[in-house]
Amino acid sequence: MRNRIESAMKVGQISEEIRKQHKGFGEWDLVSDPRNHQTILQILIDGRDGKAMDVEGQPLPTLVYLSREKRPKYAHNFKAGAMNALIRVSSRISNGEIILNVDCDMYSNNSESVKDSLCFLMDEETGHEIAYVQFPQCFNNITKNDLYASSLNVIMEVELAGFDSNGGPCYIGTGCFHRREALCGKKYDMDCEREQTTRNNDGKIEESASVLEATCKVLASCSYEDNTQWGKEMGLMYGCPVEDILTGLSIQCRGWKSIYFTPERKAFLGVAPTTLLQSLIQHKRWTEGDFQIFLSNCPFTYGHKRIPLKLQISYCIFLLWAPNCLPTLYYVAIPSLCLLKGISLFPKISSLWILPFAYVMSSSCAYSFGEFIWCGGTLLGWWNDQRMWVFKRTTSYFFGFSETILKQLGFSRSSFAVTSKVADEEESKRYEQEVMEFGAASPMFTILATLALLNLFAFVGGIKRVIIDMQTQVLDSLLLQILLCGVLVLMNLPVYHGLFFRKDATRMPCSVTYQSIAFALLACSLALY
Repeated sequence: MRNRIESAMKVGQISEEIRKQHKGFGEWDLVSDPRNHQTILQILIDGRDGKAMDVEGQPLPTLVYLSREKRPKYAHNFKAGAMNALIRVSSRISNGEIILNVDCDMYSNNSESVKDSLCFLMDEETGHEIAYVQFPQCFNNITKNDLYASSLNVIMEVELAGFDSNGGPCYIGTGCFHRREALCGKKYDMDCEREQTTRNNDGKIEESASVLEATCKVLASCSYEDNTQWGKEMGLMYGCPVEDILTGLSIQCRGWKSIYFTPERKAFLGVAPTTLLQSLIQHKRWTEGDFQIFLSNCPFTYGHKRIPLKLQISYCIFLLWAPNCLPTLYYVAIPSLCLLKGISLFPKISSLWILPFAYVMSSSCAYSFGEFIWCGGTLLGWWNDQRMWVFKRTTSYFFGFSETILKQLGFSRSSFAVTSKVADEEESKRYEQEVMEFGAASPMFTILATLALLNLFAFVGGIKRVIIDMQTQVLDSLLLQILLCGVLVLMNLPVYHGLFFRKDATRMPCSVTYQSIAFALLACSLALY
């Protein structure tokens, strides 16, 4: 089986032998456009068949292949639409009470995760209140020092654990066991406890596999959801790039609770982005979707008197990622420009007013460092995390914030950018060596390079001003700004390397280099004018 899977991944298609064995795969021969095709459905293994055994003679569960219908005239709603089609088809074929949702690049790493989730969902005292059990999102390809800060360790081990104590974690889209009725829109009330204790799910489906295949195809058709509550009150919510967060919020607002569980052995493992651009695009989609939820389904209004206030505040930690670009862009650009002009923005070193700034800066760094190390990180990993924190806020968060505002004003429409998780051998080698990869021309890289050069020019200008003036007053008033520029220059060392020193194909593109130099020089000229 492993050889079959690896062979299919390498070639990019199912082998002819397998295609001939299953008519569902063979139907793709008649499809010319993957975005315009009929529903393709086949029950590969019928769990009701006594002959469905593995090599050890153990019964196999039902296995179904489904590709929902897609037509150019109909919005397919991306991942949320696919999951809703799966929910409807599975309710007709098996109708299991619990649904496990994992991303296509994730696999089970802990066979006990099913039992663990059922312990919560079947608990005699509080199990009837639980809509879903969320496991942390973990990855199997994180480098030693987490070059692109993809592990999300602090979020998974600290922040989501805080969610759990404030009323239940948000749904993060993968590694989650759902109660079917909660996911399908049912509101929680005291009758749910009585129903779950008296439910008898022994009703067997009598139809043959071929009949089920024929009758279930309509459930995955494009027009099935017309004039229904699917995507509004039932299933995963539509109209947002992060349908998982919105879906979890709506479930909790219907009275259900959730559980966050982090076993010692990671339950599910996936693949993290292996290039800088992939990581930035992924965070841009997350921040854009989160900010859309804040503006359209704000927890303080949508969740008023439906979920606890502390849980409403917890959601805003993520929903307000995008606006954080504004103060970050200010601190990255304005102090540097003022340094060139000799304008002091911070208290003098000799003044007692420097103490609050020193306290906030030192305590913030010490706390984040301690938190990161406690979550299993390294010193260099923490530094990479700080670098990516700046990179994401000045690019991903900025684009997510801007596009959300334009969408609210009617000038733009939401798009769903899929993060590529496929890497060639050379790309994987560079990633393992922790060499930052650029390569593609992107507006995000133009912003990164412009800000990096701006801080470099400002740092050199500030040092020059101190040396030429040779006045204690200059150093006394501008030292904090010089230190801030110096830290930003150190953070941007990989960018300078990609701009000027690397000669391989993944260096910063020449177009980005020329544009960033021009923009940085223009900004410096305006500051000095």
